[in-house]
Parts: sequence; structure tokens; C-alpha cells
Amino acid sequence: MTVVEAEIAQASAIGAPAPARWPFSVSVVIPAFNEGQTVGRVIRAVREQCPDAEIIVVDDASSDNTAEEAAAAGAQVIRRPYNLGNGASVKTGMRAASGDVVVVIDADGQHDPADIPRLLQHIGRYDMVIASRPDRTSQQNAIRWLGNSALNAFGSYLVNMEMKDLTSGFRAMRRSVLHEFIHLLPNQYGWPVTSAMAFATAGYSVRFEPIAMHKRQAGKSMQKLLRNGVRKGLMVMRIVTLFSPLRIFFPIFLALEALALAAYFWSVANGDRWLHIPPSTGIFFLGGIIIFLFGLISEQIASLRFKGPER
Repeated sequence: MTVVEAEIAQASAIGAPAPARWPFSVSVVIPAFNEGQTVGRVIRAVREQCPDAEIIVVDDASSDNTAEEAAAAGAQVIRRPYNLGNGASVKTGMRAASGDVVVVIDADGQHDPADIPRLLQHIGRYDMVIASRPDRTSQQNAIRWLGNSALNAFGSYLVNMEMKDLTSGFRAMRRSVLHEFIHLLPNQYGWPVTSAMAFATAGYSVRFEPIAMHKRQAGKSMQKLLRNGVRKGLMVMRIVTLFSPLRIFFPIFLALEALALAAYFWSVANGDRWLHIPPSTGIFFLGGIIIFLFGLISEQIASLRFKGPER
């Protein structure tokens, strides 16, 4: 029996109210779009794990009974007048949340609310705890797994920290830190990547906690292969401009300068004078300098976004 369970049992024996399970208040945000078949079960399961938590369901203009099922299960429901996307729903719930820690979990049943305590137990030492899928079998298909793996590797390179599952939307975050970056989050599906990268770039602690992910209990995924690929491409360009642009611009600068040198020595090897600068060398050299200066300016602009509340 853990210390917390012992305290609860002792409080029950003497008729006193049970102590809070965690030393902070918790808000659970559940974005939902046409999830009437599953949202009620998810809310009840969340309530079992977090009896004192504030549960907020953001209905993104569903055409089914999502809002009614959520309200019947005891959640606070925020109904959006029109559909803007998963990220917009998450941001709406985050702004409405009052807990010290915000947990975001999907309404489709893929995430197990029983894993919420596993995330919350690390808050304090960590500012964000992300439920990560440990292997390819827990994701939908090989192509999507390869795309996510490439995105994780690229994100790790940008922030110089291992990123294991950037696209996982199941996570717990300190609300005070989250509100520093909420304006950076996109309205669509890129909010998990952006928020994790923002926390890491600003020097906050991020942990990836392995969990199992279930198949959807009902309905169908909103993500299509081609559209998801385009979205991830745009996401890559977005995170480059938001986080550490110089880590991309500087290698390009080095490559162009190397091409300038190669063009120069090729020209000399083919009989040109040593003092003659061929046009290709000039183009590559000046292009590299321009790229480097753009990267330097972008890096300075990006750093202003992560100065913290003291700014």
C-alpha cells in the first residue's frame, strides 16, 4: 500500500475527508468532435482516476450528441459555435481550466484514463509529462510510424534533446508554464509538437512516459495519409521558424560555401587563373552569406519568444 492509499484509508476510518491525491489541483481537458459514442465513458473513467479534478469537454461544433453525453456524464461543457480544429479546442479548454496542472486526453477512447496518475506523479520534477507510444504496434500503420519517427528525430535535433513521441496529445502540463506559450499553438493538429518544443526550448523539463494506446472504440480518425503528410511538412517548416532556425540555416550556409570552394578549384583545375573568381563561386559564396544572415536574424527573433514572464 502506498503512502497516499494509507492516508486515504486512515481518513476514511475516522470519517475525515480524504486528502488530495496530488499536492496540486488538476483540470482535465477533453477536446471532442462527433465523439458522442465514447465521450461519456471517457469522462466517467477520468472521474474514477481523478475524483476531485475539474473536467472540461470542448465540443468543436459536433453534429451528434457529444455535448449532451458529456454533460450527462458530469463534465463542464464548452460548445464552440463552429469547427476550428483540435488545437483550437485544446486552447479553449486550457484558457477555461483553473487547475495547477492541465491534463489533455482524447475523447475517442484511444487513451486509457488509468494512465493519468502515471503522468501526474512526475509533475513537480517535470513541467510536462507526455504519454509516449513505445513501439510501432501501438500506432496505426508503418507509414505513419515512419513519419512520426522522422519528426521526432528532427525535433530532437532542433532542441538538442531526445523527443520520443511529439505527436502524442495525451499529456500533463503545468498551467502556469503552458500559458506562456498558448499563443504559439496552432488551431489544428500541430499543437502537441509545438507545445513540447516550446517547453524544451524555454528550458523547462519534459518527460516521455511509455503507455499503451488502444484502438479507437468508435468513429473514425480525422487524419488521412496524404493530408497528414502535407500537414507534417507544414509543421516541420513551422517548427523550424519557431525553434532554433540557425540549426537549419547554418548547415545550408556551410554547404553553399563548400560548393563555392569546389567551383573555384574546379575552375582552376580547368586552366583558369588563381586570381580569377568564376561566377558560380561568387553566387554560391554570396548565397551562403545571405542564408547565414537570415538564419542569424531568425534565431534572434525566435529567442524573444522564450524569454519567460520576466520579459
